[in-house]
Amino acid sequence: MINPLLNLKILPPFSKIEPSHMTESITTIIDESRNAINALVKKHRSETITWENFVFEMEAISDRLDRAWAPISHMNAVVNSDEIRNAYNACLPMLSEYGTEMGQHQGLYQAIQHLDDKADKLNLNRVQRKILKDDLRDFKLSGVALDDEKKKQYGKIQLRMSELTSKFEQNLLDSTMAWHKDLTSAEALSGLPDSAIAAAKQTAEANQVAGYRITLEYPSYLPVMMHADDRELRKEVYTAFCTRASDQGPHQKEYDNSALMPEILALRYQLAQLLDFDSYADLSLATKMANSTDEVFNFLNGLAVKSKAQAEKEIQELTDYAQKQHGIGKLQAWDLAYYSEKLKKEKYSISQEELRPWFPENNVLAGMFAITGELFSISFSERDDVDIWHPDVRFFDIYDEDKKYIASFYLDLYARKNKRGGAWMADCIGRRLDGDQVQHPVAFLTCNFNGPIGDTPALFTHDEVTTLFHEFGHGLHHMLTKINHSAVAGINGVAWDAVELPSQFLENFCWVEEGLAKIAKHYETGKALPKEKLDKLLAAKNFQSAMQMLRQLEFALFDFRIHKEFDPQQPDKIQQTLNDVRNNVAVVEAPGFNRFQHGFSHIFAGGYAAGYYSYKWAEVLSADAFSRFEEEGIFNPQTGHDFLQHILEKGGSKEAADLFKAFRGREPSIEPLLKHSGIEL
Repeated sequence: MINPLLNLKILPPFSKIEPSHMTESITTIIDESRNAINALVKKHRSETITWENFVFEMEAISDRLDRAWAPISHMNAVVNSDEIRNAYNACLPMLSEYGTEMGQHQGLYQAIQHLDDKADKLNLNRVQRKILKDDLRDFKLSGVALDDEKKKQYGKIQLRMSELTSKFEQNLLDSTMAWHKDLTSAEALSGLPDSAIAAAKQTAEANQVAGYRITLEYPSYLPVMMHADDRELRKEVYTAFCTRASDQGPHQKEYDNSALMPEILALRYQLAQLLDFDSYADLSLATKMANSTDEVFNFLNGLAVKSKAQAEKEIQELTDYAQKQHGIGKLQAWDLAYYSEKLKKEKYSISQEELRPWFPENNVLAGMFAITGELFSISFSERDDVDIWHPDVRFFDIYDEDKKYIASFYLDLYARKNKRGGAWMADCIGRRLDGDQVQHPVAFLTCNFNGPIGDTPALFTHDEVTTLFHEFGHGLHHMLTKINHSAVAGINGVAWDAVELPSQFLENFCWVEEGLAKIAKHYETGKALPKEKLDKLLAAKNFQSAMQMLRQLEFALFDFRIHKEFDPQQPDKIQQTLNDVRNNVAVVEAPGFNRFQHGFSHIFAGGYAAGYYSYKWAEVLSADAFSRFEEEGIFNPQTGHDFLQHILEKGGSKEAADLFKAFRGREPSIEPLLKHSGIEL
């Protein structure tokens, strides 16, 4: 049987992809890519090299590997099995070794340097020069200037880090899937909304057990924490969740990430030292907007100072409420979401659960398409003739204002067994020029919401709608690009601390009346969200916003400090650093058994190492960008066109700071973020 991954020119044929195809395709493509690149470098010396005969060829070689790896890594995340996992893990060392080899390839480096030296003579445009500048930077960060011994060391570090980060993510998935609690009666779930109880019953039935099953997947976990009247049940579920992949809790040491984290940090430190950086935090900033570690710390600590007093008032209000209304002496971690939801309900007479009927899946999608269609002059069409990895997956094409096809995306919304938790956007196909034809971008958009129950469609909370808009913002950044060079098309080449700008920007339309009018329609009557509920939802927007701000700052400071302050003589100061950060910024005390860090895959297994601050950094940009819409009209066509033209279409073809200034007309201001968060200036 022909391997469907070897020469993908169409969408991935998911139903035909076998685990054996995965390792075979990556092995073959890497070998053939290596030979092709070596031949290309040998063929073109400094006097013959041009953009057309070298960079275009390199893009085609890279794209072939990207096209094969995208469905492999995606299937590992969304339909994980032992066979797929083994194949995925077998590919990782090959990809790591190949990436290191190409990053340190002297001939390739010299070819790019020759092109850069000849930029004027070749009349290279601004985008092409930006690509060369980024390439030369990345070569240096890949150790191209190291001696042979240090290059070997660099390769060993990258290979080991690839193994460890993959193991970290697998431990987290396994520990999440390993725990569940079966209950025989609905009374044990007193307080939970009907939708959550029905979902628990459906989960039990799917696993062929009687009664109700609670799991650690978010759609199951969150309703328990927010609504379960049984305090001991909340404690049990919280304990299982916050001790995943650790030395604590119900599966202590079985899927333990404890030893992986200090080794990952040590390897990152060694990498930074090899490349003459003081720390991995300094190395991280080489590809970001922020200019120094001091700038990042000042940014985060400044926000913490502005938020702390208000957060202390918020936690005191919650404590007083729990004591007065329910006689709780001291709030514990498993009480916070429960009493916060009750206090929010009392203050604003609104809750996430009661809003679900107004956010059925198809209405939410129709509203999201209407909003982005009006903003960016695009339209959407669903297709059912595409090979997918699960029956729940949907597929859409996007067209421009002239009805010309521009991009597509897969939409996988529901939580299920063997699917990684969280929400994300990933690249399936990137935009580039393939001969004289444009290769149109395709995205994977993935969430973990409750699906339909019986005849009732999937009903989302407002928080889930906001999550969907966030990921769709990433998707639009990838799909609406007009740059034909893959290295800087879409999110490629975008400074990591600016990559969240489009995603966080789009969330704002879930929080304005004009946006909600397009999203919220009752699944049975089709009627809009009543004005009374709309007003209450908007009034509750900044409930405990300072506490939420400090929570994100806690994560960001912890991440940046463990990478900036790493000491090879004391490699495992992770818990100590987290405790210190919490003592400085948190207003909520975490229990001693809490092992948040063991599940912090963003930094230990994702792309946010020494970069989690990017969420807040980009939120400054997104809030300020949206403030222009507030000034000029939420659906002002010129404002929407300018955001499309200066941010979404340009991708990484210019520096993020320059693109922002082109759109906003000035440097970013922190004031809109504080204003949107309800935090006093």
